[in-house]
Amino acid sequence: MKMRRSDREIVVHDEIMAVVERCDVCRLAFNDTKEGVPYILPLNFGVAEGVDGSVTLYFHGATEGYKYDVIARDPRAAFEMDCEHRLVSNSERGHCTMEYESVVGRGTVEIIHERDKKIEALTILTDRYHDGHFEFNQQAVDRTTVMALHVEAMTAKRRKVKGE
Repeated sequence: MKMRRSDREIVVHDEIMAVVERCDVCRLAFNDTKEGVPYILPLNFGVAEGVDGSVTLYFHGATEGYKYDVIARDPRAAFEMDCEHRLVSNSERGHCTMEYESVVGRGTVEIIHERDKKIEALTILTDRYHDGHFEFNQQAVDRTTVMALHVEAMTAKRRKVKGE
């Protein structure tokens, strides 16, 4: 799809990944075929890049919940994350806008069952939110569900006010 505001599009992969790194929440949207409406979740996430440029987002949660029923019916998901928000107002002109950076995309969610892969994904996720490596409680691995979203497509935008 062509972006309507192509002047705001971020096209360089490394710049898109830099925006991803600045975001701290990723929203996953699923096609809830049972309810007939989208199902969206805000989640903490980890990110890994393959040598081929592929991107995988990792999420974690309890061992049961409605999201797993939705994923079992349709593992396709859209995602959105945003950061760098700043309100820019000009009261004399009655004008305001918001600066931001955002990434949106889609992919397929896989539930990770293998313990070693779960530990790897949880390490990526927890290290993202800490300065340096975080040694999490290994007993939590068996009572945690780990999901990998294999990104199939993503785009990014940046809105910065000129002259500021």
